[in-house]
Amino acid sequence: MSAGAVEQKHASDLATWHRDGAVVLDRFFSPEEITPVQADCDTIFAGRATPKEAIDRKPGGGIGVFDPAQFRNQEQLPFAASAAINLIGLNPRLIAFARAALGVEDVRLYQCDAWAKYTGDADYDQPFHCDFKNHTLTVPGDDADQKTINFMIYVTDVSDDLGAIHYVPNPAATDVVGPLRTALPEEAFDGKGLNRSTISFDQTEATGFGHPAQHALKAHERSGAAPAGSIFAYGIDVYHRGTNLTRPGGHRYTITASYKAAGNDMIGWAAWPFHFLRPWRRLIEAATPEQLACLGIPLPGDPFWTPTTLARTQQRWPGWDMTAYTSALELTVA
Repeated sequence: MSAGAVEQKHASDLATWHRDGAVVLDRFFSPEEITPVQADCDTIFAGRATPKEAIDRKPGGGIGVFDPAQFRNQEQLPFAASAAINLIGLNPRLIAFARAALGVEDVRLYQCDAWAKYTGDADYDQPFHCDFKNHTLTVPGDDADQKTINFMIYVTDVSDDLGAIHYVPNPAATDVVGPLRTALPEEAFDGKGLNRSTISFDQTEATGFGHPAQHALKAHERSGAAPAGSIFAYGIDVYHRGTNLTRPGGHRYTITASYKAAGNDMIGWAAWPFHFLRPWRRLIEAATPEQLACLGIPLPGDPFWTPTTLARTQQRWPGWDMTAYTSALELTVA
């Protein structure tokens, strides 16, 4: 599906995303597409679930806390599982949506993680925050192509008792904190930023984030709850928060796939080659040239591809069918 076709099918969703900074894409993926990913998550996170009751460790009056335990069960692309999970974040319809949202034809996948949450593993209630401080050293730009679109893919049903993300549409957030939308709303009022007093490696010391701005945002919050196959699409400058899992024995799986415009070096997360020991073969041998281009691998016909670079790449990945690349080179030479 092209970006133009996506703009026609998802015109209302794209308008909502541009206005509010976030939108729920209901059942974007079919059961046939998402069920194999569920099985892959069962494999990746096997043995990590233990029967527990929900816990609440928020200091009195607090909206939520930040705690490393909330992020305990995360794995990064590529995954030691099938092509289903390795390519879900590179689905052609997802790429097309990213192109349409950012207003560019060339996009890059700069983050892709699998995340499992289990009731009782942590108090997953977080304060409202924007994500941009760990995605850029500056801030998101004003223009669409200087922003990001971050897809949280629901591999399982994500209801409110299974920790659905909550968010505040940007117009409502601006009414509370002003147009600058600092990473934490507290920063807009008293300069209280992300430091050891607000994020602790010991949850018993964590700040509960009870600032009036947090409660004011909570009055405007919406739930991102949706069935498996749905997506919560948001930007890194929208206020959102994780919520606690309260269903006894509950769990949820999500895949995060984050896109930026190619060439936007202000935005970053993963340096894919740094993780060269991970099972890249599972992804590379199954992906199309268009999907691989989102990871920075040049398309067939790019000047990078010469007889030497083709031979060296084929030697590195002998199971990769590079016919499209060799054929494009032959046409160029002819």
